[in-house]
Amino acid sequence: MLNMEDNISKEDIYGHLTSVIQNSDILDDAIVQRLIYYASKDMRDNNILRETRMLAGEVLVSLAAHDFNSVMYEVQSNFRILELPDEFIVLALAELATSYVSQSIPFMMMTLLTMQTMLRLADEERMKGVFCLALEKFSKAIYKYVNHWRDFPYPRLDANRLSDKIFMLFRYIMEKWAPITSSVQTLAIIKAHGPTVSLLLHREDLCEYALDQVPWLLNQYKDKEIDFHITQSLKQILTAVVLYDTALPKDLRKTIFINLLNQVCRLPEPPVKENELEASSCFLILAHSNPADLVEFFDEQMRSNNETTRMGILTLLRSAINAEEPKLRDHITSIERTVKVVMSDLNIKVRNSTLLLIQTMCEKCYIEAREGWPLIDYIFSQFAMSNKNLEKPMKPNSLKDEKGEKSVREISLEVLKTLDPLVIGMPQVLWPRILTFVVPAEYTGTLDYLFNIIRSLIMAEERKKNDAKESTALVISTGAVKLPSPQQLLARLLVISILASLGKLRGAGAIGLLKILPEIIHPKLVDLWKTRFPELLQSLEGKNTSIILWETMLLQLLKESLWKIGDVAWTIQLSQDFNEQMDSYSNISLEKKFLWKALGTTLASCQDKNFVSSQIKEFLIAPNQLGDQRQGITSILGYCAESHLDTVLKVLKTFQDREKFFMNRCKGLFSGKKSLTKTDVMVIYGAVALHAPKVQLLTRLDQDIVSQVLFLYGQCSQVLGMSVMSKDMDLQMSFTRSITEIGIAVLDAEDQGFKFSYKEVLLGYMLDFIRDEPLDSLASPVRWKALIAIRYLSKLNPQLSLNDHLNILEENIRRLLPLPPLEKLKDEGETDKDKEHINFLYERSMDALGRLLRTMMWDNVKAEDCQEMFNLLRMWLVSQKDWERERAFQITAKVLTNDIEAPENFKIGSLLGLLAPHSCDTLPTIRQAAASSTIGLFCIKGTHPEVERLQDLQEGLQCDDVQVQIKISSKIAKIVSKLIPTEEILMFLEETLDGLESLNPTCTHACGIWMITVLKEQGAALEEQLLEILSMIYHHMPVLRQKEESFQFMLEAISQIASFHMDAVVANLLQKPLPFDRDTKTLWKALAENTASSGKLLRALTDKLENELEDDLAGVEAIAVACAMYEVVSTGTPVTNLYPEVFTLLLKLVSCTLGQKMSTATWSRRRRVLQQGEQQQTADPCRLSTATLKCVQAQAMKEGLAKESDEGDNLWALLSSPSTHHVGVCALARSMAVWQYGLTLDIMEQLFSSLTSSSENYRITGTAFFSELMKEPILWKHGNLREVLILMDQSAWDSNATLRQMAIRGLGNTASGAPHKVKKHKQIILESIIRGLYHLARTEVVCESLKALKKILELLTDRDVSFYFKEIVLQTRTFFEDEQDDVRLTAIFLFENLASLTGRRWKIFFAEEIKKSMISFLLHLWDPNPKIGAACCDVLIICIPFLGLQELYGVLDHLLDGQDLPRARDFYRQFCVKLARKNQEILWILHTHSFTFFSSNWEMIRSAAVKLTDAIVLNLTNRYMQLLDKEQLTTRLQALRQDPCISVQRAAEAALQTLLRKCKETSILL
Repeated sequence: MLNMEDNISKEDIYGHLTSVIQNSDILDDAIVQRLIYYASKDMRDNNILRETRMLAGEVLVSLAAHDFNSVMYEVQSNFRILELPDEFIVLALAELATSYVSQSIPFMMMTLLTMQTMLRLADEERMKGVFCLALEKFSKAIYKYVNHWRDFPYPRLDANRLSDKIFMLFRYIMEKWAPITSSVQTLAIIKAHGPTVSLLLHREDLCEYALDQVPWLLNQYKDKEIDFHITQSLKQILTAVVLYDTALPKDLRKTIFINLLNQVCRLPEPPVKENELEASSCFLILAHSNPADLVEFFDEQMRSNNETTRMGILTLLRSAINAEEPKLRDHITSIERTVKVVMSDLNIKVRNSTLLLIQTMCEKCYIEAREGWPLIDYIFSQFAMSNKNLEKPMKPNSLKDEKGEKSVREISLEVLKTLDPLVIGMPQVLWPRILTFVVPAEYTGTLDYLFNIIRSLIMAEERKKNDAKESTALVISTGAVKLPSPQQLLARLLVISILASLGKLRGAGAIGLLKILPEIIHPKLVDLWKTRFPELLQSLEGKNTSIILWETMLLQLLKESLWKIGDVAWTIQLSQDFNEQMDSYSNISLEKKFLWKALGTTLASCQDKNFVSSQIKEFLIAPNQLGDQRQGITSILGYCAESHLDTVLKVLKTFQDREKFFMNRCKGLFSGKKSLTKTDVMVIYGAVALHAPKVQLLTRLDQDIVSQVLFLYGQCSQVLGMSVMSKDMDLQMSFTRSITEIGIAVLDAEDQGFKFSYKEVLLGYMLDFIRDEPLDSLASPVRWKALIAIRYLSKLNPQLSLNDHLNILEENIRRLLPLPPLEKLKDEGETDKDKEHINFLYERSMDALGRLLRTMMWDNVKAEDCQEMFNLLRMWLVSQKDWERERAFQITAKVLTNDIEAPENFKIGSLLGLLAPHSCDTLPTIRQAAASSTIGLFCIKGTHPEVERLQDLQEGLQCDDVQVQIKISSKIAKIVSKLIPTEEILMFLEETLDGLESLNPTCTHACGIWMITVLKEQGAALEEQLLEILSMIYHHMPVLRQKEESFQFMLEAISQIASFHMDAVVANLLQKPLPFDRDTKTLWKALAENTASSGKLLRALTDKLENELEDDLAGVEAIAVACAMYEVVSTGTPVTNLYPEVFTLLLKLVSCTLGQKMSTATWSRRRRVLQQGEQQQTADPCRLSTATLKCVQAQAMKEGLAKESDEGDNLWALLSSPSTHHVGVCALARSMAVWQYGLTLDIMEQLFSSLTSSSENYRITGTAFFSELMKEPILWKHGNLREVLILMDQSAWDSNATLRQMAIRGLGNTASGAPHKVKKHKQIILESIIRGLYHLARTEVVCESLKALKKILELLTDRDVSFYFKEIVLQTRTFFEDEQDDVRLTAIFLFENLASLTGRRWKIFFAEEIKKSMISFLLHLWDPNPKIGAACCDVLIICIPFLGLQELYGVLDHLLDGQDLPRARDFYRQFCVKLARKNQEILWILHTHSFTFFSSNWEMIRSAAVKLTDAIVLNLTNRYMQLLDKEQLTTRLQALRQDPCISVQRAAEAALQTLLRKCKETSILL
């Protein structure tokens, strides 16, 4: 393929070849040689695309890995002296030198010599560039050999000879080409410059020349496109300078410094990143070789006040320090001084760079004690400056400046974060001056890391102290800075420690620092804190530390510490320091709130009452110094009252008396609120009561506190001297807060004998506040706070009555739950902050209401009262509005959870039914609350279910997938349902049934699941409550039917109950009036559809029906059972196990109800409205019984127990009609599946008693059924049909014709089922059957007898029937003309069978009877029933031999062979012609018997009789013609001419003509 001329395909081939060659370890030599040839050829072919030639060169170089010598030979052969080579040959040599240095060096001298002769020939820019590239590659290869010749596998070569050639080539290029080259050529020279000069520097004789070429390189810094390559070459030269320890001239060194710095700090354009990195690398090399000169150069440049230069130098210094150049460490002081030059620079970028450099210096121990502290101070000062500029900018901040200041602040913090205070020299720099940053507010943001630094220093010193024999602990020495006092440190650290409860690093650092500073704070605290701090810190180990608990512990530590110190002056100083630090925190901060409390606690610990009194007065007169004056003064005085109640109350009273003419609630608005108002004082009284010693409080509560609060509130509520309901929210809130705190204080006193006289009054105020709140908004916290106050007041003595509790709760519920949805309430807020506030008020208000209800409920000892109070929420729990339900359930959850102690007889059944279904409500909050409440109910009863598992399941209710919710609710139900007290199940079910009526679809589903689950778990124990439960369910049915899903659950509940109490449920349902209404039918079907109990249900109904039919009589109860059984089986309930019993009983019921009619009063005890399309049902019990049997039989066929009846659906009409009942029973018996003979035997056993029943109908039913079974041999084999046969024989003589018919049928069918029995009992069987032939009043009996005889005679011989033969023949002949086709046909068949039983004795007799019967056989050939015609033909064939008329076979054969019957006239004429020839006597006999058929009811027989007469007359001899009664015949034929049938008329006319003609022929006159 490489031999082809297609350049495009070659490009693809070479592209793939390179990869293949490089990835192949071994290639065949022949292949390698061929590839070398083609690659070299194509590489040098100018007619090929340049891209293809380059790829060919790559392949050639790649082949060197497999055969270097061959490749080198190929290339060298085209690289000849004094001939300008192809450029790709030079490139190939350069690539070989780069890729295969070791193999190329031996060829290098030859290559360089040849190349030297070629330079003068290169005129084109491209070739010059190629030679420069080759020089670069060759120089690098030789440089590598010079420095690593020991690694090469051959003896050392003379590298100087190689470098000489390089020198000559380089000199030529620099002298001839460099001055006049283009920019492209210059770039090629620059790239070659670095490697070449680096190589020449190893030669002392060439070193000077090489360094002289460096200025040319530096002068090329003009275009940033090539600057990188210049710097790269310079870096190579500097590396060689260091490697060969070559001294750079000072001027050249400075020139290099300046040029490199310009690359880092290029103006006005920013430097290219690659070039900047290379320049930085050059500086690192210079830092190694000339550190002193470099630092001096940097210091000089830093003083230029140029931002870019300063930033660049700072960055370079940072890089140099990071590189940890050992020689640079000797110049630490110089570097520190250089940094200090820029500390006054306000430029943000310079500040950032300075901070980063200081960070690196700290990390790498470039800080020393003498000059290092200003650098540390600079970090804190920059943080403070950036904070100040961001908070109060001196000039309007631009976005860029703001971003810059933030970056300064962040970098300052990052420097502190990474600062290691224990690196060499750092402790001496930091301690103790680092403490100066603890107290000042401007350094608050640095405290996270500052505390870590201080703690590390102290702990390190402590370790030294423990290891050393003598103390080397850090000693505080003020030195040149003012250190904070112990009180200042304690005040600052204690306040910051409060943040530890929030998990903030600053708080944890403060408390950790306090732990190790007791000696510095006060020596007396060492032992105390050693004991207390482990307990204190242990409380922080949990995930969620209570702020209140932590605050309390810190204040307690403060108390104990001050008591331990026992120094009044020290305590006073601490209080003053607390006060001085007041401005260090914002008014809303946690620190500020704690500071007030700490100050109050400090005052409480102070034994100097005069100082305390003066301080309190000062705060009351000038509260603005505290920040938030109300909160501040309230906290301070409240905590101060813990030890100085009398002092606080006295100062307060004095303040009120002095300011009473000036204090009013509007004063703060006009005076800038610099003094306290009456409202503020009111709040102070509440705080004082809350913190006052409980022993002292109760004695002074009414007169000195509550009365004062009411007095102040009354004054604030006056308008023009009249008291009105104040709408001032602040006043209401302050009053409520004060009352709440008073209530809490009284409760904490735990004095059961104390009666709070103001309880009723204060409750009235709170309720008034709540009533006045609007019902359409929630903008004020009055409701919330008032609810809290009511809760605490309600607990105080004297106790409230139940009605009072109910009234208070109802009032509060009505004022909160009907509020609009939360989102709508939040829409009233104008800003996001307003919306958050409304949301906060909403949550707090609902929580307060829940706590109030919880308190009032469970403080009550009567379960009934608790239920009454909870019932107030009922209407809200089932509200149609989601948000109202949500609130009600959230309140319920608060009431029922968290370790409640309820009265012993508290009932949970009703509440469980009310709450549990809402675990699938529409909102996740409702679902969660419902689940919590459900779990809580059982905890209340003291039965703790699997709480952890239930809580895990509860979490899953957050999912919005309804199926998941239902599944989880079901699991919860399974866990807890078994724990419901049995006596409360009824209440639970009643509640769930109500829920099924009224709840939304998902809750309805859950309601049903809970109901079913509980019944599954506890259904067995409900026997005593069963009737009430069923009655309750029936009561709900009309409403539940309107909700399909609810109705299905109710049905399932009935089924579940029935699975435990089937008999009771069945008995209850059977009491429903007939006919069953739709609901009752549905209940039966529901019971049947429960696969677990359907078998038990059918068994119960079967037993019930059996009891009802015990006397073979059917009453309404039996009909009811049948109707129920119909509904049950129609659902597909299997009947296999009970089929024999059910079938037999239902058949018995059909029989017993046959023809019955029941009065309307008996049938139904109520009137029923007909459904649309429903017809009025008649009172026909048999129809209902038959329908049930039909249903059972259909199910039996599905189960393979029976087969389709040959009567089809007509079977059931036959069965229910008294006249055809026996026919239907026979058809039903025939549908018994023979392969299920075991079932049939069971049915026979069950039905055997019917044969002797006192009920005639039932005897008929049984006899008819058995009559069909008698023909099954398998039943005779396995069953007891011998006794049935005996009873059949008896019934064959019964007076009831139907019974006789069925008995005879049974006797006849015995021939099929048990032939041996027939032979054995032939006499009694024949007598019984023959007797049936005389029952002329009922042809059915006669026909049945004929059929039976036919079957029986087929089994007997002539000797067996000889005695009865004549009687049978004679009786049989009498039925040839019977009007019933079946009788005629059977009689003819029987006569045919008798022919084989004549024997010798009766042969003549039978021949005579044949003569008499032949007329019937001939005429009935054209019987309306074709089967009879066929039978007559057969019997003629059988009987003709008895008359010796075998000649007639031909005529009969013709009759049989034809597909259609021949014309009667033709057949008769042919027959008579044959007969006349053989026996005129028989012909005459036929004539004598033909007259009777002229009056036959069948026109076809009349016509045939006339036609036969015509044929007979035509064939009579003269002798018989003389005997012919022509007159009579003529008269009859004349009469037939008037027959309504045309066929008869025509036949009669033709017969008359034949008679006339015959008479003429024989000359006989008519």
